[in-house]
Amino acid sequence: MNEERYQGKGVFGAIAIGRVSIFKRSEVTVKRERIEDLDQELARLEEAKSKSIQQIQNIYEKAVKEVGETNAQIFEIHMMMIEDDDYNDSIHNIMETQMVNAEYAVALTADNFAEMFQAMDDGYMQARAADVRDISNRIIQNLTNCGQRAEASGEKMIICADDLAPSETVLLDKEQVLAFVTELGSSNSHTAILARNMNIPAVIGVGAGFVQNIHDGDTMIVDGFTGEIFVNPGEETCRKYRSRQAEDERRKSLLQELKGKENVTLDGKRVNIYANIGGIENIGAVLVNDAGGIGLFRSEFLYLEKTDFPTEDEQFAAYKKVLESMAGKKVIIRTLDIGADKQADYFQLKKEENPAMGLRAIRICLTRPEIFKTQLRALYRASIYGSLGIMFPMATSVSEVERILDICGEVKKELEAEEIEYSREIELGIMIETPASAVISDRLAPLVDFFSIGTNDLTQYTLACDRQNAELEEFCDPHHEAILRLIELAAENAHKHGAWIGICGELAADTSLTETFLRMGIDELSVSPAFVLNLRDAVRKLDLSK
Repeated sequence: MNEERYQGKGVFGAIAIGRVSIFKRSEVTVKRERIEDLDQELARLEEAKSKSIQQIQNIYEKAVKEVGETNAQIFEIHMMMIEDDDYNDSIHNIMETQMVNAEYAVALTADNFAEMFQAMDDGYMQARAADVRDISNRIIQNLTNCGQRAEASGEKMIICADDLAPSETVLLDKEQVLAFVTELGSSNSHTAILARNMNIPAVIGVGAGFVQNIHDGDTMIVDGFTGEIFVNPGEETCRKYRSRQAEDERRKSLLQELKGKENVTLDGKRVNIYANIGGIENIGAVLVNDAGGIGLFRSEFLYLEKTDFPTEDEQFAAYKKVLESMAGKKVIIRTLDIGADKQADYFQLKKEENPAMGLRAIRICLTRPEIFKTQLRALYRASIYGSLGIMFPMATSVSEVERILDICGEVKKELEAEEIEYSREIELGIMIETPASAVISDRLAPLVDFFSIGTNDLTQYTLACDRQNAELEEFCDPHHEAILRLIELAAENAHKHGAWIGICGELAADTSLTETFLRMGIDELSVSPAFVLNLRDAVRKLDLSK
């Protein structure tokens, strides 16, 4: 058999070598059938929905244990989608007006809603198409009493599929999965995010027809670093990748030896390496991976996990816990970054043609200061329990930063009047996420203690590329010269005015740019906890004196 090579997008860096198992779903053919008793059919639908919600609740609980509460949140959204009024009204209307069976009404609604989501310009809403199909397929399976899929058994296999829904990804038995490969998907999809957090080597977006060209039992090599796939590889390819696999395992073992070591280059340049997290359940990963602090705590997840605004006391408890747990290490908490791809219905934000450039982040805080003040009060109250930095996202002008500082001043006066303690050592910073903030960084730096570069949005806004759109990945180049020039400009201006500067976007973990960033004068790099030791290794091998 000749070796065949395919190219996809690697979403978790590791190499897997093994045999193929093609993911098989229970085939359910939905037929349009006329019904006589509508009430009986509606009762059958409600029973299938209730069963589906219980199944998703079980999946959610499994996901919380494996990938944390933040990443499991998609399944809470799935449960809410099953109860969505528009979704259910459509199903009921089809059943009542056409007197047809529930399976047909659910399938037709799923097709209509998925098509509607896919037609939207917003990448976040486009991703909802897969979610509505996932919940609809589950309801149909429960209506027809078909199981989700046959359980895997025996040796560890490489799972290959057209695509994997988030629920299917979580239900994979990690003890029986070497890797997974899908024809479809983007690196920002929920499934890709879950794969990274489950530490499963994965390649997505290999292309339509891939599954038809392979067979159960084929030998396959999956390179999660480069996205390359080899089917029935020759001896030379096998030898090369077994060597690379062994080298990767040795590298991981060596990284463990770096725990407790300093982040210092060979010529004595020191850099802080911090971790990005989305919730207090991720603090353990920060400590296990020996991060020097938390460079980005995404506070918006406190809002996304709720059906109403979290109270001041609820927020205070979360911030206090993370500060106490980090035992004096720096914790930088970003104020809420709701909007764009992160929506919470109770904010009642208006529908926007381009939400990535709409009312989001600090713009919400400045137009609805009562929400902002509640969060700031909680942050200032918690500040006495550790070393706190507060970071404001999407600030683009001097006037915005001055308004932010004025509101912080108001909060401090209120707390003083109430004789509530807060730390006088809190550092205040802004995120540099737009070309505007980078270009006027000389005006902004004197107002704050630090900058943190959000490279994901900076890339999106500089290159005019929607980072949620999988079709634009080839154009959305984070190494683009314009991005690097803006980062360097911000670094120069920060230091000129006595502020420090870090990078908390995904580019911080790109070790091919570590030397570039340190030569620019970047003081801090904040990455996912799993990348901390790898970045430390890269820093300790550099000699900037040459």
